[in-house]
Amino acid sequence: MKSYKIALIPGDGIGIAVIDATWQVLNKAAAGAGFALDGTSFPWSCDFYEKTGAMMPPDGIETLRGFDAILLGAVGWPKRVPDSVSLHGLLLPIRKAFVQYANIRPHRLLPGVEGPLRASAFDILCIRENTEGEYSGAGGRIHNGTGDEVAVETAIFTRKGVERILRFGFEQARKRRGKLASVTKSNAQKYSMVFWDEVTAQVAADYPDVEVANYHIDAMAARMVMAPESLDVVVASNLFGDILTDLGAAIQGGLGYAASANINPERNAPSMFEPVHGSAPDIAHLGIANPIAAIWSGAMMLDHLGESRAAAAVISAIEAATARGIGTKPGQHKTTEITSAIVAALG
Repeated sequence: MKSYKIALIPGDGIGIAVIDATWQVLNKAAAGAGFALDGTSFPWSCDFYEKTGAMMPPDGIETLRGFDAILLGAVGWPKRVPDSVSLHGLLLPIRKAFVQYANIRPHRLLPGVEGPLRASAFDILCIRENTEGEYSGAGGRIHNGTGDEVAVETAIFTRKGVERILRFGFEQARKRRGKLASVTKSNAQKYSMVFWDEVTAQVAADYPDVEVANYHIDAMAARMVMAPESLDVVVASNLFGDILTDLGAAIQGGLGYAASANINPERNAPSMFEPVHGSAPDIAHLGIANPIAAIWSGAMMLDHLGESRAAAAVISAIEAATARGIGTKPGQHKTTEITSAIVAALG
């Protein structure tokens, strides 16, 4: 029987509950499709930071390198550890070390889920550049705490980084409806975003079969609300993609349904899969976290591993549960109830 080694990082807060739920569902799907998942759990989290002074051990990256994929719950507990510490100590180092430059986030309404918009027939795939841009971590502060204090944050865009994420987006558009929207703010950011627009035009010449549109970030935010059904694949920088996908989560009914994948398209290192939502410490003890976003992310992991039949079965099981009203309203069902409904739908 084929087996895949999966690194589990439940993290903080509700991350622990949603990874447990996801692991139950994925193992049921794997058994039905004739393969196995071999999971190893790592306690890297804000708890780990408080005990050790680091979000993960010094050899954490090398430890993860031997796995086929990484499944992450949620990381962060701002009242105990600043987000700037938890993010830069775990999530961003993994994305960068394993060159997971394509962050993929699907946005569509599941059966039975009501979104805030009049439109319901939208299916948007947001692709966010994931390793450079505004999250490069380049900059610094001087004269700290004085009236002359200065803070500088430098966004770094390389031709290699911009071109490869755009090519990835064009390839996805070819597999879908053949439309790609590139998002910048080139009317205000006359260096980095004009550069992005220029690379978009150059790459588009290699994909004459894909319809290309260029939007400023503010116009795209409005379009996602006013005409989401007009969008197919949306490609944006690290920061713009991060913002747009929270909006995408909102129009698909909330963060409880927002899945994501951090992909290394070259497959020379593991990719990582995680729900978009945070650790939600305020509800972590209530047992009402919606695991659907994490389970959907798990389905994306199975598909990436080449187990497309099992991935499709998980998505169908999620849809069967939500069509019955299970997991469609915040707090109405326990995490365990939603999980059991999805497991049962797998047959």
